[in-house]
Formats: sequence, structure tokens, C-alpha cells
Amino acid sequence: MRPQLAALSLVAALGLVACAGSPAPPMRYYQLSIEPPSGEAVAPPARTANMAGESEVWQLMSPVRLPEYLDRDALWLAVGPHTLQPLEGHRWAEPLHTTIPRTLAHDLGVLRGADRVWAGSPPGGLVVTRQLRLEILEFAPVDAGRSVHLRARWTLADPNATGQVQLGEAEIDVPSSSAAPAQLVEAHRLALWRLAQRLAQRPAAR
Repeated sequence: MRPQLAALSLVAALGLVACAGSPAPPMRYYQLSIEPPSGEAVAPPARTANMAGESEVWQLMSPVRLPEYLDRDALWLAVGPHTLQPLEGHRWAEPLHTTIPRTLAHDLGVLRGADRVWAGSPPGGLVVTRQLRLEILEFAPVDAGRSVHLRARWTLADPNATGQVQLGEAEIDVPSSSAAPAQLVEAHRLALWRLAQRLAQRPAAR
């Protein structure tokens, strides 16, 4: 019996050594490209003027509000109406509360003119005519990774609290070519571009 027990112990030990010797797959990190998604037509910037005929200067106010689950580095996949699952081994390279405002400010600059949109205080000589406050309500892959769903709402107001406050809300669904993380990241990027397009249209006050 003793030789058999010794043999079993040796097999178990070898199994543990083999498991310990198998390195875990490397973590993969993803970022949202600052450039507009490939294949998207970019028209010349629209120069929206106020009632005085002056070109509007927008300021994207901080912070852009996000659900708490987006304040983590995980890539999420919705697996039901009330369930999110992290994609193991795949992470955002930087927090989305940093990436989203920078990306949207850049996209709005492409759509409206780089000198007409600022994520911080504009340089001297430029007067902010509209302050944009944005809240992301939902932002995750859905339908088993077949699309990315983005829902947001915002206000666009005179910084001097005069005039009407414009309210807007959008729900955007962007198909993904597959449920692979890299394709889902591309769909996230396109969803943000679509949101910038909605914002640049200046929804009517209500």
C-alpha cells in the first residue's frame, strides 16, 4: 500500500507543479481612439450663432456623470435585463470618467470647430456662451455582445442663467461585428461619436 500511496502523492505533486508552471493569460488593455471612427464622414464644422450673431463657444462641464459600474476598469457585458458580467482578462487602459469627456470634447470640436468647444476653461478672449452638462445613464454591450447601448441626457444653458435651458436625451445602439472585446471597444467608440453628433445638433428647447 505504501508504494501505491507514494506513487499517488508523486502524481498529485507533479500535477500541482504543472498547474503552477502554466502562466495566466496576460491582461489586455483597451483605449478609445481619439480620432473619429473609421469610415465616418466628417463635414466641415458647423458654426452655430447665438441671437446676437456671435459664434457660440461651448464648455463641457466636469464631471460627466457616470453610473458607478463605469467608474471601474472592467469591460462589461450585459447578460440579462439586470445583470452585468465583466469580461475576464480585459480592462480599460484608463478610467472612463477621464476618457469619455476627452473623447466627446474632441468629437464636438471636430463637428463644431476646435476653437468652439472646451473641456476646461477657454483661453482669454473667448467667452463661453453655453455650458454643457452631461450624464451617461447606460453604456454597455447588450444582446450577447451584438451591440453596444448608450443612453445619455444633458442640459445646454447660458452660463449667466439667462434664457431657456435646453434639455436633451438620446438612446443609441451601435451594432458590433462580434462579441470579441476589440470589436466591442470599436462599438463603444462609435456610440460616443453618435452621441457627439446628437449634441452638436442642438436639440430644441422644451
